[in-house]
Amino acid sequence: MINTRLGRVQGFRQGNANMFLGVRYGEPPVGPRRFLPATMTDGWSGTHDATQYGDRAMQNPGTLIDRQQVADQMSEDCLNLNIAVPAVAQTSPPTNTYRPVLLWIHGGGFIGGSANEYDASVLAQQGNMVIVTVNYRLGTLGLLDLSAHGTQYQGSSSNTVRDLVLALQWIQDNIHDYGGCSDNVTIAGESSGATLVLTLLATPSADGLYHKAIANSPTCAYMRATDPTPKWAAKLNIERSAFADTLLAMSAQEIIDLGWRYRVEVDGTVVTRTTYEAITDRGANGVPLLIGSNLNEGTLYTQGRDDPQEHYPHLNASLVQEMLCGGDPTHYLKRFKETYPQATPGKIHEMIWTDMFRRTATTAAALASQAGVGGWLYRFDLPANLPGFERYGATHSCEIPFTFNTFDNPSTQAHTFHDRNSPSVRDIALKWSTLVINFCSHGVPRADGVPDWPRYESDGRRCLVVGDHFEVVSDPDRLHRSMWNG
Repeated sequence: MINTRLGRVQGFRQGNANMFLGVRYGEPPVGPRRFLPATMTDGWSGTHDATQYGDRAMQNPGTLIDRQQVADQMSEDCLNLNIAVPAVAQTSPPTNTYRPVLLWIHGGGFIGGSANEYDASVLAQQGNMVIVTVNYRLGTLGLLDLSAHGTQYQGSSSNTVRDLVLALQWIQDNIHDYGGCSDNVTIAGESSGATLVLTLLATPSADGLYHKAIANSPTCAYMRATDPTPKWAAKLNIERSAFADTLLAMSAQEIIDLGWRYRVEVDGTVVTRTTYEAITDRGANGVPLLIGSNLNEGTLYTQGRDDPQEHYPHLNASLVQEMLCGGDPTHYLKRFKETYPQATPGKIHEMIWTDMFRRTATTAAALASQAGVGGWLYRFDLPANLPGFERYGATHSCEIPFTFNTFDNPSTQAHTFHDRNSPSVRDIALKWSTLVINFCSHGVPRADGVPDWPRYESDGRRCLVVGDHFEVVSDPDRLHRSMWNG
C-alpha cells in the first residue's frame, strides 16, 4: 500500500514489479457529460483497491482484444490507468531519484482494445522505469464530431485525444507518488495508439507534458473535421436537429452497436494541424521520435492467404488514400500493378497495408530529423514462429511483446506470435527493449550488441532492421518510396 496525493492505494506484487491497476484519472464521462471533455479526478476516500483492472472502454466483440481473452468489463466509466513500478531497487541510477515514465497508448482501430492486455512488469524492472498503460474513450463516444450542435461540443471529435491529454496532466500531478519523473515522460503506442501518439504532437494542450515519442506502425493525423450529422441522422431516420439529443438518450451499448468507424481528425480546437505540419512547425521545440513498422503488416488482415476477398478493391483504394493523406490513389495502384504483375490479391492487400504504415513512419522520421530533434526509423523483420502463424511473417503488432520484453515473464498472459522459449527470440527481445529503455531514459536508442543507430535523414536514409540480428541498412524503402511519391 502507498499513500498518494489522491488517497491510499493498495496494489500487489507481480514478478519484480509493484502493480497498481484501475487507478482513476478522470471523472466518469457519463449522462450529460457524454461527448464533453472529461475532468480530472479529485481523488477518493478510504483505500483504492488497485489489484483489479478497471473497466475498458465500450466496444463490440470481435476485436483483436476479445480474441486475447482479457477478462475485464466494459463501461463508459473507463478513464483509468495501470501503473507498473520496479519492486526491487536498482543500484544505478541512485534509488533516491525519480524514474523515467512511459505512457503506453493501446491500439485497436480507434474502436477496440484496452490498456489491460499489456504486461509492463518486466519492462518496469528491467529499465528502472514507471510504465503507465491508459484506457480512454473509443469510437462514437470518443471521436464523434458534434460541434455543429452547440459550443459545448467544440472539439468533441477529439475527446479521445483530450482523454490522453488528461492522463498526461494526471501524470504531471501524481506520478511522483509512484516514483516517476514528470520531467521525463515518453508517449508510446502501436497502430491506432501510435496514430494517437502522432496526433498528440499536433495537440498544443499536450505540449510540455511529454518529452519523447515512440510510434509503432502509425498512420498520420491529416483529415479536417467535417460535420457527420447529415449522414448519420439519415441512417437513424431522425431530423438533423434531434441528432445530439437522440445519442444522449441512447444507452452506451446501443451507440456501440451502431458500428460507426472513425479516424482522428484535425478539428482546429484540440488538434490544430496535421502531424507532419506539427513536426515541422515545432522544430527544435518538438520531441525526439522513434518510429517504424513491420515487414509484413498486412498478414494480420489476410491471415497469410492469397485468395481474393470481395472488400479488397474498395479497401485497397481507401488504404492508399490514407497512406497519401487524402491523395488520389490511382497513380500508386497503377505503379503497384506494374511493379508486381504476378502478385495475388492477398499479397497485394498485405503490401498495401504495409506501405500505409511505412510511408507514415519514414516521412515522420525524416521530418523529425530535419527539425533537429531527431527521428530514428526501424523495420521489424523477425517472422512469427509459433504454430499456426507460419504464413504471417513479421505481422502487424508482433513487435509489442519485444517492446515490453514479456518473454522474460514465464507466467505472462500477453499475446505473442513468437516462441517465448526460443533463445534467439529472447535475445532479440532483451536488446530491443533495452533500445526502448535507453530512448525513454536518455533520448537516444542504444543497446549492447546492437550497431550504432543513426538518425533517419534524407541523406542515406539509414534504418535499423530487426531480424534474427540487428543491422543498419541504407534506404530499404527505395522502390516503394518511388511508388508513394511518384
